[in-house]
Amino acid sequence: MNLKDIHQVVPITVGQKIEIWIENYGHEGEGVGRYQGFTVFTPEVLKEELVLVAITEVKKNFGRGVALKILEPAPERITPLCQSARDCGGCQLQHLSYPEQLKLKEQRVTDAVERIGGLEGVTVHPVLGMEEPWHYRNKVQYPLGMDNNGVVMGFYRKGTHQIVPLQECLLQTELTNQIARKICELLTQHHIPVYNEQSHSGLLRHVLIKQSSRTAEIMVALVTKDDNFLAAPKIAQELADVFPEIKSIVQNINTVPGNVILGPYSKVIWGRDTITEQLGNFQFRISAASFFQVNPVQTEVLYRKVVEYAGLEGKETVLDAYCGVGSLTLFLAERAKKVYGIEVIAEAIQNATENATLNAVKNVQFVVGATEKVLPQLVKEGMAFRVGVVDPPRSGCEETVLQSLAENKVKRIVYVSCNPSTLARDLKILDPLGYKVAEIQPVDMFPQTYHVECVALIERKS
Repeated sequence: MNLKDIHQVVPITVGQKIEIWIENYGHEGEGVGRYQGFTVFTPEVLKEELVLVAITEVKKNFGRGVALKILEPAPERITPLCQSARDCGGCQLQHLSYPEQLKLKEQRVTDAVERIGGLEGVTVHPVLGMEEPWHYRNKVQYPLGMDNNGVVMGFYRKGTHQIVPLQECLLQTELTNQIARKICELLTQHHIPVYNEQSHSGLLRHVLIKQSSRTAEIMVALVTKDDNFLAAPKIAQELADVFPEIKSIVQNINTVPGNVILGPYSKVIWGRDTITEQLGNFQFRISAASFFQVNPVQTEVLYRKVVEYAGLEGKETVLDAYCGVGSLTLFLAERAKKVYGIEVIAEAIQNATENATLNAVKNVQFVVGATEKVLPQLVKEGMAFRVGVVDPPRSGCEETVLQSLAENKVKRIVYVSCNPSTLARDLKILDPLGYKVAEIQPVDMFPQTYHVECVALIERKS
């Protein structure tokens, strides 16, 4: 194909301004429209809007643009509450009313199941949303920068490492926002040099704040390039004096260049090394490095649905694959005879074991290793699971995991997914292995964003 043919096929160029009617949504919540039959993706626009778009990128089969003006707004459009919503990469849907956000996410799941999974007629229930879809996060990680007034913290502009300074984030609690502002003030007063990613110079790299939703305990982790943080005890004491909710202040040391947030070593500057979180009837010790669901309210909603779909009667041996720190494992153990948790990260398994001990749960066993390696070995050794619960990363399950579940003749699979596309792919793989999806329940774990969590009930065909 010569250049003349390419220009005939692609009707747009970078910098061109065009009017587009938005027909649908992409998988990241961006608007999808067509110009002379050519697909253009535009963020921050809504379905059934006429938009003036400036083209920013052109590929062989699609283009991308930014909205210059909403010529005909949709009735579902609202004004974002956050003044930084357009610049910050944290939220993608603040311009869409919350009921419509839930409809968008339900449709995203349905589309994935039909288009990627090739499955028709699957029941996708309406998304379980939040009564209050703001201030729901229990953790925030702020990169740091400098402006004319001193230290600033915020979030990266979408697709960049340029910091958008924030005085408050509406997904965090007001207490967390107050603590973040005070930390900036103290770092500026004490002339703490901020880390530069390009030159690997400076000291302070990130600030991590965790808050328990039940106990209101706060942990602050100051991530530094090295151990040379002489002002740390004074800063920690001044911070703790202002906020009695703070129970733990730690320094995490990350010497490796790049943008990985936490390093392998943490030490306590002030208070304890953990805070306590509670889900359902269980307590959990949370350290700086511990993974824990960031929306505890919806996590309980999600876990209750998993337990319901598992249909446990107290006699079952249950698999909990990709179990993390064992929080879901404990919920399952309340109703099962025995639960086996598998997780590749050794520290998470250590946390899981500690959490089971803390809650006096004895009918669980945790195994360190990749699920795709451990599960086939357990099946080979004769382990028989009645129910298999899987909660894989965004990439979904390895095919060997699904094959092992089928080989084990698991009666019921409960699949927890944070990615509808890989969920749909795995449902398609399970179909010829003798399993059909009975229903899918989406849960809105991350309001104001395009992310959606799902729980799928998958049953063995009779």
